Amino acid sequence: MNIFAFLAYSIVVTFTPGPANIMIFSTTQNYGYKQALKFVAGASLAFFLLLIFATAANSFMLDFIPGIEHVMGIIGALYMLYLAYKIFNMDIQNDQNQSGGFMTGFIMQFINPKAVMFTLTVIGSFVTPYYTAPMDIALFVAILAVIGCCAYSSWVVLGALFSCYMQSYQKQANIILSVTMIYCAYAVSGI
Repeated sequence: MNIFAFLAYSIVVTFTPGPANIMIFSTTQNYGYKQALKFVAGASLAFFLLLIFATAANSFMLDFIPGIEHVMGIIGALYMLYLAYKIFNMDIQNDQNQSGGFMTGFIMQFINPKAVMFTLTVIGSFVTPYYTAPMDIALFVAILAVIGCCAYSSWVVLGALFSCYMQSYQKQANIILSVTMIYCAYAVSGI
């Protein structure tokens, strides 16, 4: 296995903007890093479980990816539109129902096409063709889980760093993040 390609792919995909990263950034902006860290904990646990699932079911799932990819794209796009709506309507002064907590992060990952497709492709392309021993595969799952958690945490840091600059532009930031989420929905919808 080309370890450089494995790490490059893993880092690029997990650190680049996607539905979870945008939601983490927005939650940090609107509710602070403590609430965003709850989202990160949920998203990280779900990401780890997705990696385990992808490892266990990779050969079976790869035979059916075209059908699964389309369904996941539609479900994911609808959920992303819902998240765009939630981000657009976030108002720190008037919203006591702090969304973006543990369960939101956890559930979001299972219908996040980026996360699902990444876990299936990274395991199927970089790990299982080269390693069959359970301990070797477990090591790669652990490495990927750490990379994912670091990526999510970096978006909390980014959100916290920019929060002092964006506080007076909260609504405009929410609009930009909502439009970005709508673009993500469009990109995964297959339209």
